[in-house]
Parts: sequence; C-alpha cells; structure tokens
Amino acid sequence: MSLLQEVDAIEQESIKPLDECQKLIEHGVSTADDLLREGESAVHGDVGQQNEKLCSFTKKALHIQLDSLPEVPSLVDVPCLSAQLDDCLLTILKNQIFRHGTVASRPPVQLEEFVEKPGGILVRWCKVDDDFIPQDYRLQYRKSTASHFEDVYVGSETEFIVLHIDPNVDYQFRVCARGDGRQEWSPWSVPQIGHTTLVPHGTVLLLILFILSLCHQRSTPEEWTAGLEGYSLSSRRNIALRNDSQSCGVLYSKAPTYFCGQTLTFRIETVGQPDRRDSLGVCVEQQNGYDSLQRDKAVCISTNGAVFVNGKEMTNQLPAVTSGSTVTFDMEVVQLGPSSNEGGNFKLRVTISSNNREVVFDWVLDQCCVSLYFGCSFSYPGWKVLVF
Repeated sequence: MSLLQEVDAIEQESIKPLDECQKLIEHGVSTADDLLREGESAVHGDVGQQNEKLCSFTKKALHIQLDSLPEVPSLVDVPCLSAQLDDCLLTILKNQIFRHGTVASRPPVQLEEFVEKPGGILVRWCKVDDDFIPQDYRLQYRKSTASHFEDVYVGSETEFIVLHIDPNVDYQFRVCARGDGRQEWSPWSVPQIGHTTLVPHGTVLLLILFILSLCHQRSTPEEWTAGLEGYSLSSRRNIALRNDSQSCGVLYSKAPTYFCGQTLTFRIETVGQPDRRDSLGVCVEQQNGYDSLQRDKAVCISTNGAVFVNGKEMTNQLPAVTSGSTVTFDMEVVQLGPSSNEGGNFKLRVTISSNNREVVFDWVLDQCCVSLYFGCSFSYPGWKVLVF
C-alpha cells in the first residue's frame, strides 16, 4: 500500500502540466469556434450591419493567436515508473511457493460428455485423479465469440443441464473442483466445445398456452384466500400477515390465477422467526392438511433460500430472504405431450429469482396445467408478504 501511494503521488504531480496544456488547447479551440461563428454571422447578416460586424470580427481575429500551442513537456521530463525488488524477497517467495504449491500433470477433473437437449446442453464431467477427493465442482461456459467465461453451476453433482443455449452455435466449457476441506479451486480442465442442434420446445407451446390463458384471463388482481385462521389479510387481500394464532397451514391464492409466461412476485414486508418449513411458491392444486408447500405438485423457496421441487430439496440454493426481499417466479412450457423417459407428459421450465441470484430447472408434471395456485406458509408470527 505504501508503494502504491507513492505511485499515486507521482502520477498526480506529473499530470498537472499535461492537464494545464489540455485546458489551454481546449480554450483555444473554443475561442476559434466562437470566432468562426461570429464571422459566418457577419458574412450572412444584414447589409446595414455587415460592415460593423466585419470590423469587429477583424479586430478579434488580429488579437487571437490561433497558430500557437502551449509547450508540451519533453519525454525526458516525463516520469517513468519502474519496480525493483531485492533478491531477499525472491527467496521468501520461493519458500512460500514450495510450502503451499503443488504440481499436477493434469487437472483432477475433466469434461466427459455433451448431450444435446432442446435449447440446452447436458454437460457431464468426471474425476481423473484417484487421490483427489472433491468437495464441489465449478462449471463455466462462454460463446465461441465471447472473451470471458461465466459460472453456470457450482455444486457437488457431476452433470448439469445448461439452458438458454442458441442452436447451432459453438460454446466452450471448462470445469474445475475444490478439494475436501480446501478453499482454493483446482486448475481448469482442457476447454471443450459443445453445441446443440435442437431448438427449444417452448416457442410453439408458449403460443398455445398464451391463447389458453387469454381465455381464462383474470379480471381481478392477485388475492389471498380469506378466512384462514393463522393469517390476517389487508383490505385488498394482496398482503398476508402471519398472526399469533397457533393454527398453522398453507395460505393459497383465491383462485388459480398464475399463468405461464407471466411473472409472479412476492415481496417480504416484515420478517419473523424463520423455520425450515416456511415456503413461498406455486402449486397445481390446493391441498389442505399440509403445513408447507414442500410437497408433491408444488415448487417453492424456503425463507433460508432452499428450493424444493415436488417436495425434494435441490442442490442449488438462493440467498435467505430478508425484510424488503423480492422473490419472483417465471415459467414457460418446454414439453407438452407423451414422455416416458421422465415419467410425465407436461414439463415447465421454472426460474426462481431472489436477491440478484436465480435458479433454473425443469418441473415435470403428470397433467397439463393452464393456470396454477400460489401460496405461502410461515410457522411463526411476524411474517408479512405482498403478492403481485
């Protein structure tokens, strides 16, 4: 920090004559520009005022030195920064490198397989170092025309479906791992190219769902169901407060008013004591007798950021919700029709966003759903949520 401060001081002192030179040049250009406009005005003005304006223009032109420039410092007067290190520092660095560094003939994980998916690529990787015990994997990708890689997955799984892939476009992938109990990541695998020729299913199917949704378009804003003992509602029934009642259950929407292609937003107005059963999400149907949306035929996020699909917790997790947090749900249809491979004939691609993070996954159902219910559940009082 001390050396950087010295560099800053030298830069600040050395830039002064150049700044002054720039100001003089800008002033001269501005003066010449004003004089040019005055000359044009004199030439194109009225005949009666033309002689007077031309005289004024001539006097100003004689007193302005348009052909002079301020002196620019010579190169020998311009500082040239350099860094010098004592030999003893190199010895210290060498000792630290030998103590903490390792040498590997190849990265401990490598990309293994690319499987084309509609609008996506299933990427699989494997461990190639028997002595390496992985704790987490980190997958990155970029378009072949891009200059920077970006993270697309961090977790313990050895495969991941990368979505929103343009068909017939090459993408580069690479993967690394973090050893058990370590903070640093391993070297990257050799980058490999993957692509898909399959276009997303959702383009035509979304049009079908859009037409269906127009037929069922709601005429009222989002509303919670009134009358549940554990919750108090605002006059417009779009704000729900978990009260002091011991009764606990899921508060559902008044009707299945959420349609694919729309954005559903929950905003946390106030927070209470969190519980792992807390949930915000959507479901196919109202099912009484549950104290959470962490069940079958529902997707939700808990107040601690855990994401549940059909009652099973996902590996990817979002940040915990706090006062003022907004959680959004976006869905699009990616499959409509028979599908024996995954046990369902209706698939929705779900995007849940919270605190500038998002998770994307496919939700497989055994029935076609034009509209869905939304709901929430809180175990302890004090939670207040607005839906819109």
